[in-house]
Parts: sequence; C-alpha cells; structure tokens
Amino acid sequence: MAFVTRFAPSPTGLLHLGHAFSALTAWDAARAAGGRFLLRIEDIDAGRSRAEFEAAILEDLAWLGLGWETPVLRQSERMADYAAVLERLISLGVVYRCFRTRKEVLAGLVSAPHGPETLFFGAPPPRDEEAERLARGEAFAWRLSAAQTQALIGDRVFEDETGRLRADFARLGDAVIARKDFPTSYHLASVWDDAEQGVTHVIRGEDLRDSAHLHVALQALLGLATPIYRHHRLILGDDGKRLAKRDRAASLREIRESGVTPAGVRKILGLA
Repeated sequence: MAFVTRFAPSPTGLLHLGHAFSALTAWDAARAAGGRFLLRIEDIDAGRSRAEFEAAILEDLAWLGLGWETPVLRQSERMADYAAVLERLISLGVVYRCFRTRKEVLAGLVSAPHGPETLFFGAPPPRDEEAERLARGEAFAWRLSAAQTQALIGDRVFEDETGRLRADFARLGDAVIARKDFPTSYHLASVWDDAEQGVTHVIRGEDLRDSAHLHVALQALLGLATPIYRHHRLILGDDGKRLAKRDRAASLREIRESGVTPAGVRKILGLA
C-alpha cells in the first residue's frame, strides 16, 4: 500500500515546538514506510496569513532536516475548486444556510454526549423567510446537517490509532463548512486537498481527533477515499496547556538562535 502523508501549517505566525513535533512525526512515519511526505500551506485565512510567515515555515522545516515535494500546494490558489465542491454539497441537500447570529447560536447549543463541549444543531429557515433574508443581504453560514448526512449515506467506518471506529456524524454538531462570501472552511478545504493529493495517512494532533468524524462524512458525501488517521500527543507548555501561536509560545527561530540544534529539538520532543 502506498504511504502518503503531509504537514499542513497555516502561515499565521512562526512555528513552535508543537509544529516541529507534528512535522517530524509525519516525516519519520513517511520515511519508515518508504512513502512520500508533502507540505501544504493552509492559507485560507487571508486576514492573518503572511508571506513572511510562509518563508519562515520553509526555513524552519529545512533546518529540521525535512524535505518535501514541489510545487507546494497553497490553498489560497484553490478557492474556485472549493466553491465547486460546496456546490456539490448544496446539490445533495445536506447543507443549509444558517442566519443565526453568534448570540443566537450560543442560545441554541446543546450538551454533547461524548464530553463537556456543546454543539449546535439547526435547520434552514422557511423558504419565504430565507428568500427575504437573502434579499436583504444578510450574512449566513453554510452548515452541514448531521441528520441529513446520516440519512443519505448511512453508517461509515474509519481507522485511527485506536482501531476501527463508526463515524459519528453529529460529533461536531451541524458544523460550518463555508460562509456567504467564502466558499470553504478548514474542514472542507483539508478534506478536498487530502484527496486531491492522494494522502493515505493523516497524521496530526489529538486536538483534531473529533474532526475526523466530520471529515469522514465529507469524504463519503463527495465520493472520496478515506485515509487512515493517526492523532499524536500534543506538546504542552510549563502551564500544562498546549503550545499555541496566540500565547506567544517560543518559536523555532528563537530556539535555533539560542544554539539548540535539530538533534536537540528531537531530544526535547522525545523523538531522539
């Protein structure tokens, strides 16, 4: 079986040790399997993505000793493809326009049976009301209906590091997959690009474990192959929280400039 995996960072800040762990874990898995390692730039967030951060990503990964195939796929160049995929989902009748404000969404949340999170489940407004709101130019989100998805495709099974699982299409509620003026979300773009690039093994942090259920739903709806999922541990800071750009976690650039070597990074991460 072919083995193709990827590392897909967003150029919205500098990489930190958590990114290094994810990239190295995927790279090592590809090398051990005699497979392929891809780099994908997930830059759909135009407001926060910066060319200098993308350049820093390439510099950091090369410093770590990673190599990747070229050309590198950039999601910002694929918006027309995502719009076409969204149209396919609309034609299937599994997505609906949700005009609820943030406050209204919060009021409609229900407790999730699998954890402390809360989920949103909704329904399209009556046809006349929807037409009126569209005529007024109101903002809306395209949500994937968990119920309609289940009714259309039935049960699906996928594999992660724990074994074979039945996909729970309601795991994330009726998830937002696009918006009025933006044809995709992380979920839709990631699923489509993994399929387009022939990714067979998705290796990423355990914070995205629940997302696999939604991604399997999208794959089934779009007739795409389902990869094998592997969710690795997260790298935590001294405060016990996972490292994050927004918390100003020490960047790989700072770590490199302090004199730490790539081998030292591996040792810090428990990969030596």
